[in-house]
Amino acid sequence: MIRVRSPWWIVGASVFGLVCSGGPVNIWTFSVFLVPVSESLHVGRSVLAGALAASGPIGAICGPFVGALLDRFGARRVLLVGTVLFALATAAQSLMTAWVVGIYLLYMSRGLGAVCQTPPAYAFVVTRWFDEHRGLALGIALSGVGLGTAIIPPIAAFLIHNYGWRPAYIGVGVAILIIAGLPVLLFIREPDADERARMPHLSDPTLPGLTLREALTRSWRFWALALAFFLGIIVLNGTLSQIVAMLLDRGVTLQAATSVLAASGIAAVFGRLLSGWLLDRMHGPFIAIGFFVLLMIGTALFGSGLGEPIPLIGALLCGVANGAEVDMMGFFVSRYFGLRYYGRIMGTMFAIFVASTGLGPFISTRSFDLYHSYVPAFSLFEVILVVSIAIFSLMGPYPFPVLKRPAPPARKQEMPA
Repeated sequence: MIRVRSPWWIVGASVFGLVCSGGPVNIWTFSVFLVPVSESLHVGRSVLAGALAASGPIGAICGPFVGALLDRFGARRVLLVGTVLFALATAAQSLMTAWVVGIYLLYMSRGLGAVCQTPPAYAFVVTRWFDEHRGLALGIALSGVGLGTAIIPPIAAFLIHNYGWRPAYIGVGVAILIIAGLPVLLFIREPDADERARMPHLSDPTLPGLTLREALTRSWRFWALALAFFLGIIVLNGTLSQIVAMLLDRGVTLQAATSVLAASGIAAVFGRLLSGWLLDRMHGPFIAIGFFVLLMIGTALFGSGLGEPIPLIGALLCGVANGAEVDMMGFFVSRYFGLRYYGRIMGTMFAIFVASTGLGPFISTRSFDLYHSYVPAFSLFEVILVVSIAIFSLMGPYPFPVLKRPAPPARKQEMPA
């Protein structure tokens, strides 16, 4: 491990780690593999989407456990083990056959492998290093998910086109070890005792904040935020996971369709940076409402069925919203519930979030299988977003705002003799 002085190195390592996290690998490559795997194995698209949906509860079950591990052992050890397991589980997807039970088991194993290699672990370490600029730091760190959306699906598409979908899964597993594993090994760590003493939000040995039980039983805000983000990810995954398949159905080539998905990843990077910058300057729920409105517009454009450039515009808008969601969650957990049990609370909320990972793609693919159209699914998504926006409008002020550094004592001026 390289001990660097500036905490922005930890932020940079988190960017690389999240490039190969569960979102870019499990969700955004799904549409790239969907058609080749479905046609090769002669199974319906909804079978693969159902397997993806079945992997969601794995994260929901393991999320609080991972959060407890973060609070006890720190992010470094959890991330190192999680990265290796995730890489192996991803490479194992190359073993898929037409056996439906086997497909479900492989998808669920990858969901299990991804539980440690997720934004909460990186948000855990970043919130330890930053308070005053926490929004921006989280925005930059979690922009790795957007970069991963722009990088990993094209890599998968290239491997599929040149070598086939089975070697492509192995190649993505190797990419996880290199792109995510090395930066975590070299740079990720928590502040030591001397560094904590110089940070107002960590200087007190007993960190301020709610326990997990208090957050679950005494704070309606936990369940409100969990529901809002749960619904939001249904729409995001249900829309963006179908971009490649939708465009392939319209006669667009795989590389061109994947480039549209990659564009949404670039937009997600912009969304994360913008939301992080805004979170340090404005009340967070207002920002959340604005980004969810963008998601409503993007989803409506996809559902319209119009030709170019409408799908690209819709992808960009959805990508911007996608970029803002997880870092807003990490920020809200720190401001509404504190840092005392941040790992447990964030892990539990993210577990609820992950439980909906496959629901959106399943709704979309089921709509396609039944009606040969995504319009019914996208119409439902619009209603879901209205509920999320209403929830954010009810959130109040932060119980745990920024702690300012104490001003240095004024120097006494000597009177002239």
